[in-house]
Amino acid sequence: MSAQTGYFSPCFTVLAALLLAGTAGLGGCATPPETVGTVPDDYRTRHPITVREATRDLDIFVASSDTRLTLPDETRVEEFTTRFRASRAAVIRVQLPSGTSNGAAARLVADNIVKVLARHGVPRSRVVVTPYQAASLADAPPVRLSYNAVVAEVEPCGRWPEDLGNTDQNRNYYNFGCASQSNLAAQISDPRDLLGPRGMSEIDAERRTTVIGDYRTGANTASDRPRTESNYEW
Repeated sequence: MSAQTGYFSPCFTVLAALLLAGTAGLGGCATPPETVGTVPDDYRTRHPITVREATRDLDIFVASSDTRLTLPDETRVEEFTTRFRASRAAVIRVQLPSGTSNGAAARLVADNIVKVLARHGVPRSRVVVTPYQAASLADAPPVRLSYNAVVAEVEPCGRWPEDLGNTDQNRNYYNFGCASQSNLAAQISDPRDLLGPRGMSEIDAERRTTVIGDYRTGANTASDRPRTESNYEW
């Protein structure tokens, strides 16, 4: 551009046009970016552990001649009671079949079940005994125990939507990790721990006072080792 006239010179105009044309050509040849790894390959994503409310049931089959729980069934009720107490559920339901040939025997067995529950720390106020129509279900319908609780579960395993021989992408198969996730969910004592951490418990003020006192006197502040502990100094 000339300082006197204020106009672009012809050489400058041609050079600018060439630069713009070269930039446009490079833009047209650019390859769009590709995103890799979009298919989830984490078994925790395919088989997540979900926390939800579910009903836990226990069926006790009763014959028309039964008057009380058998020993194996009593053991099942005791184990079911332990799980009920650990779940912190409000009530446990004892459902009796109605209109069946074993109805009278079911009432006797239900009374025995209530006594077993009371013996293992479940008061009568937390037991709800109700009948249910089971005339068309079976010849000997069961006495059913149930309660609602928060559980941690994984969807049923054994799904094979893809061919195991398709390994061109070097990814693990769909059912991989499902059994491990199911076992982990079954080991969780309180599923609510997956939703958030528990609050801190209160401090042991008595132990704190003892440790501070030992520190002030120069004594050892560590706890005494149990006599059964071995230090391998034989």
